[in-house]
Amino acid sequence: MQRHLKKSLNHKRSVVIGRCKTSVSLEDAFWKALKEIARIREMPPSDLLAKIDTERQNGNLSSAIRVFVLNHYRVPQPPPIDPTA
Repeated sequence: MQRHLKKSLNHKRSVVIGRCKTSVSLEDAFWKALKEIARIREMPPSDLLAKIDTERQNGNLSSAIRVFVLNHYRVPQPPPIDPTA
């Protein structure tokens, strides 16, 4: 049986982290997840990227983002705080 594998669709985007402009290459699913996490945390994606960048142990930024997103969905998150409660 032959399998037809689709090419990974990485998209390179220019981002600003702090005052530094860099480019990051990620699959669309990770870009979407990163934006969703930033929205949940009520912060701009650039601020979330800066946080990931400063907290990464080793490896490149793209890998650190993938690990961050994976951990976000694997580790149970506390429920959001309702400011009206």
